[in-house]
Amino acid sequence: MGGLCNVDHIIVKATAPNGSPLSDKYVHQLLRLFAISPPCCRAFSLGFARRFGKTRSWRVALKCLLLLHRLLRSSPEDSLFRTELLINRSNGSISLYPCNFRDVSSSDPESFTAFIRSYARLLDEISNEDNHRRRPGPPNNSLEEIGRVLEVLEQIQSLIDRVIECKPTGVTARNFLIQTAMKHIIRDSFVCYTVFKNDIVFLLENMFQMPTYRCCISVFDVYRKAALQADRLYEFYQWCKLMGVCGCYEYPFVDRIPLLQIQALESFINGMWEIKDDNGDHQSPSSSSLSSTAEKVGDEGEEERQPLIKLNDDDDSWEDILEASVVNFSSHGSDEKDEWRIQVYNPFDGKYVSSDPNYPWGH
Repeated sequence: MGGLCNVDHIIVKATAPNGSPLSDKYVHQLLRLFAISPPCCRAFSLGFARRFGKTRSWRVALKCLLLLHRLLRSSPEDSLFRTELLINRSNGSISLYPCNFRDVSSSDPESFTAFIRSYARLLDEISNEDNHRRRPGPPNNSLEEIGRVLEVLEQIQSLIDRVIECKPTGVTARNFLIQTAMKHIIRDSFVCYTVFKNDIVFLLENMFQMPTYRCCISVFDVYRKAALQADRLYEFYQWCKLMGVCGCYEYPFVDRIPLLQIQALESFINGMWEIKDDNGDHQSPSSSSLSSTAEKVGDEGEEERQPLIKLNDDDDSWEDILEASVVNFSSHGSDEKDEWRIQVYNPFDGKYVSSDPNYPWGH
């Protein structure tokens, strides 16, 4: 019983309503108790639920979330601690999303309430599955592997959205405890984005070998969202640097995808599958299969980048390239299979991905 009592005592001490940051010693003490006494995992889960569920102080709530965040990062995916946390989330004992916390202890309760709820939602996704960790082993070209990577990337993009939503507002932006929490949040996003950049290369390299139109569109949707998300993430990181959250050297370079690349790839995919339909291989997409990307992807501050589609060296403009692609799409009966090819510029590694499976990836 002593260990179980110690858990409640540690939680209360670690989450005291003062201006001091969460001490590392409480994290280490809890991890030791979890290792030597497995029932302490359940005791922590219940103790956290009571402390976080009843408090109306943003300081207590923030330290509860920070303590949970640190423990999640230090616990293996198959640990008893994570299992107990999932059980108590599923039965409603712990509610991170939706989060009912409301601050009554500050002069700007709305700002602190909004931050606590955003942080709790992020931890809800993190505790559900450790989605941002690198997948084991080298990827293969099987459809099963592509599907798994797609699922992971969609989860990572969702996590990045949750991270951006944690941007503090009002007086919370310069609060010392909030900035301490932001450092942990931001560093998680660095890992997420690094994994995303590595895995999106694998999907782009296999896009033109997809067996179904649906699979091809799933990859395109992830790539299109990456273009939308990159602008928001870039602006968020710039703000964090300005506020002094983490060192500038820690931030990854955010690869921004120009609107023109997305539009051209959208046009090519529709044309490519229309050709396959005429050969009797696949179902042709409807005219509304791909939504209008031009209205969704912002083009402010975009730089000149290498082209998405490269044909012959004597092509003069994007208009000529797109026109040429349309002409080639209509030549369904042509026997000249190497008459054209598309190469998707991948901003994540600076290479080109070819639609010709016999053509090397990149140059």
